[in-house]
Amino acid sequence: MTDRGGIFAGDDPFAIARAWLAEAEATEPNDPNAIALATVDADGLPNVRMVLLKEIEPAAFVFYTNYESAKAQEIAATGKAAFVLHWKSLRRQIRVRGTLTREAGEKADAYYASRSLKSRLGAWASAQSRPLSSRGHLMAEVARITATKGPNPPRPPFWGGYRLDPVEIEFWADGAFRLHDRFRWHRSGPDDPWVIQRLNP
Repeated sequence: MTDRGGIFAGDDPFAIARAWLAEAEATEPNDPNAIALATVDADGLPNVRMVLLKEIEPAAFVFYTNYESAKAQEIAATGKAAFVLHWKSLRRQIRVRGTLTREAGEKADAYYASRSLKSRLGAWASAQSRPLSSRGHLMAEVARITATKGPNPPRPPFWGGYRLDPVEIEFWADGAFRLHDRFRWHRSGPDDPWVIQRLNP
């Protein structure tokens, strides 16, 4: 594509995404890796929430969560999700859609171990997405977990990562007079070649 230069240039969309994220880390004041993750429930009703993107691998995007949460249950039912990374400071965004697989092995263990102790204990204590009688009850559960799990708790069996393998990635950058630049990378499956199209703003 002859007019895909500058910040859109390159033959690897994951490399472009990593470059954009690196730029955002220098300009975005809070959580430049925050993604709005969308799933659908059993009735097809969309659900969206903010999650931290923890890694852009050579061929996938990785985030971590509680496998018993609402998002995880919806992912288990469909195997699909979408997200958007949006940076006001750069006036750019990346939209991604694809299928998900769990990351529940050594990489999940390593990431869990890298978190602060309080965050690791909190992962054990929180029954994410389920009703909570009071904040006091949650803090009591944190205290109980702290006493039973000690200073080096293992990764909970119900907590780990997801690897999103995209079939579509769209790079968007703000343009004057709402004439934005948009390039969509699309493929039928993870082993198929990318097709790149410029889209109308």
